[in-house]
Formats: sequence, structure tokens, C-alpha cells
Amino acid sequence: MRLILAGIAAWLGYLSVMQSVALVLPDSRIEEAYALAPNNGHIAGRLSQTLYRPNASEADRIRAVAIARDALHHDPTAVEAVATLAADAFVRGDQAEGERLLAYSQTLSRRDLRTQLMAIELAVARDDIPGALRHYDIALRTKKKAPDLLYPVLTSALTDPAIRAELVKTLGGQPNWGNGFINHAARSDADPVASAAFFRALQIARVSVPDSASVALINRLLAAKLFDDAWSYYAAARPGSERHQSRDPAFTSPIEARSAFDWIAINSIGVSTAILSDPANGLFDFTVSMGNGGLLLQQLQMLPPGDYVLKGHSIGVEQAARSRPYWVVRCQTGSEIGRVEVPNSSQAEGWFQGHVNIPADCPVQTLALIARSSNEIGGVSGQIDRILIRPTRPQAP
Repeated sequence: MRLILAGIAAWLGYLSVMQSVALVLPDSRIEEAYALAPNNGHIAGRLSQTLYRPNASEADRIRAVAIARDALHHDPTAVEAVATLAADAFVRGDQAEGERLLAYSQTLSRRDLRTQLMAIELAVARDDIPGALRHYDIALRTKKKAPDLLYPVLTSALTDPAIRAELVKTLGGQPNWGNGFINHAARSDADPVASAAFFRALQIARVSVPDSASVALINRLLAAKLFDDAWSYYAAARPGSERHQSRDPAFTSPIEARSAFDWIAINSIGVSTAILSDPANGLFDFTVSMGNGGLLLQQLQMLPPGDYVLKGHSIGVEQAARSRPYWVVRCQTGSEIGRVEVPNSSQAEGWFQGHVNIPADCPVQTLALIARSSNEIGGVSGQIDRILIRPTRPQAP
């Protein structure tokens, strides 16, 4: 009797170990898991889903259905098996049976990704945008791998104003996937104009758009040469920005993520720069070692044609004339249309200015500070605490 009891205990222990091993095996080894625990309904359901894939052979589909039915015989709550049978019903054209099984699957669990995907397809076929987005929300909240599958589809759909409007409502509920999707939309290959319209709608609805996402989107618009769209979004995201003059003249804006329309400090070999933003006394600091030079600071402009004055103030610039930095305005094509030298700070108490004419064939410009190479051991250093390019004559309101 003791031997019999010991044998039973050993057999039960073996089965328990096999069940445990089978449950932790990944989907790539689901056939092994099924061989170890063929009576486990959830493992059999996972295998049925693996077999019932879009490009499956007829034999695999027949086997998948048989395994799914057997899985439900062992465990009526095996949601994976229910989803397989629902998919098979839709493929066979049995809409009523498919919807019945899909509803049953939803009552069992909301964590089965295939169930949510079928529910999304069903809602889309009915032109039920709120319903489709509800199932997107469920899938993205509950499955870690859902974003890789669903973000690209959802981003491509942003070209539809109705979908954008409903998606703004969904993100207004602050789902845990909201920022992840916003960042994906900012950097994806989808239409950047549609993404910009979506971001503006989010901001109007007081849904936060991370600065890094806004910057990524602006730079995508610029890369696509959609300059007017880029400026429109930037101006909306940065209230108070004016197209007819440069921005942040005293470096007072504490911007963490900077777009091309903001001041961009350039660091390179032998060149060290920093924008030290402060609401009261901001400045741009630069140090260039002996024998080096080049771009230090830049900001993209979209100044209308006309005459402009560039005025600024320096601190600590003391160099021979051949080594002093200068400001340059270039067209997007690269041609230089204006240059203003930065004299030593001991002259005119550090103030300097010059005039630039923006021609009609130069709609996009870059304002940049350039360092000349110096043979002095100390190189070139200094600070700019004020710089602004504006129309010579006041603009009409």
C-alpha cells in the first residue's frame, strides 16, 4: 500500500512539474508545451491560435479547430480557444456564430489580443469608430506587445478627422499608453500634417503633449520642407512667437527640448557652448580653443521679405579683428545674405548692430553665430546676453 501511495504521489508530482514547465514555455515552443500538457485548456488554446494564422494551410486550420474544441472540453474558460473558434466562424461566413463566440470571449477575459483585434475589425466594418477605439484601448492597456502591432495602424488613421476627434477623447482619459502613442506619432513615417492636426486637437482639449514629441514633429515637418505647417504648429505650441522677428532675445525661456525654431547651441571638437536660461538674466556662453572655429549658435527664421536690423550685446569678447565672431544670415539654399561683426565688448559697452535685407526668393533663413579661428593660446571666448533680428520699420498689426 505504501508503495502504491508513493507511486501515486510521484505520478502526481510528475504531472504537476510537467504542467508547470508547459505553462512557462513561450509560444515559439507551444507544440512542446502541448505535448507535455495536452489536457490543459489554455495551453491547447494557445496552440490553436498559433496554428490558425492568416497564411495557415487548410490542414492546420482543421487541426486548430479540433484542438480548440478539445481545449474547451477540458476548460470552458480557455479564452484562446474561444477566439480561435470565433475566427474560424468569421472565415466560414457564419457572422452570427462569430459574434456570439466573440462576445463569450469578451466575458471570459479582456486580455486576449486576438479577441480585441477581431472586435476592432468588426467595429471598423460597422463604421463604429468609438467602438473600435474602445477595443484599441483595451488591447493597449492589457498587452505589452500590442503597441508594436497597433501604433502604426492607429497613426496611419490620423488622416481621418473623425478618428482624430475620437482618439482625442480616448487620450483625454489618460490611458497608460497615451504618451507612448503620442511619441510614436511624432516620430513615425505617417503623414506629419495629420499628426500636427492631432497634436493641436490634443492641446485644445488640454491633453498634455510632451515637448520632446512636439520638437520631433516640428523637425519632421521641416525635413519634409513643410515650412508653413511647421511654423503654424510651433507658433501654436509656443504662444507669443512672431514670424517677423527672432525669438527669445535674452535667453530667458527654460526650454528642455528645442526645435530648429529655438536657439540651438552647437558643440564640436574644440568648441564648448551652453545656453544658460534664466527668467531674469539668461545668456549664451562659448569657448573656442586655439586653432578651432565654426558654428556656435543658430535659430531657424521665416522672416518676410524686407529690411531688418540685427542688434545684440556681448560680454567678455576681446580679440583681434581677424578672430572676432560674427553673426550671419543665410537662406535655406545656403547663400549668405547678411553678416554683422561682433566687436570687442569694450566698445560701445558691448552693443553692436547691423542691417540685413531679406529678398523675396528667400522664405526660410538661418541666423547663426560663427567663431573664427584664433592663434591666441586662450582661443576665443565670450557671452551673448542679447540678440534680436527685427524689421527696420514696425510691422502693421
